[in-house]
Amino acid sequence: MTELLLVALVDLVSEDSARYEDEVLALLPRHGGTLERRLTTGREEVQVIRFASREGLTAFTEDADRQALRERYGAAVPATRVLEVTPR
Repeated sequence: MTELLLVALVDLVSEDSARYEDEVLALLPRHGGTLERRLTTGREEVQVIRFASREGLTAFTEDADRQALRERYGAAVPATRVLEVTPR
């Protein structure tokens, strides 16, 4: 298993977007993920996330509770760009 380090660039379109992120990020531990850092300008957010394995990331993205949150928040779900990074 190879550990993954990700940086997520999140475009917060409303206060509901931030609430969605709060709820989704709370699901990380069930898939071996940890939120290492969360920084915001108020309109954008940068998240540093670590997963114990690629399988954990896959399980997180397919999580039924995560999908239900996407449906519940609808248009408030922020656009997110995820980069897989390596420390230097």
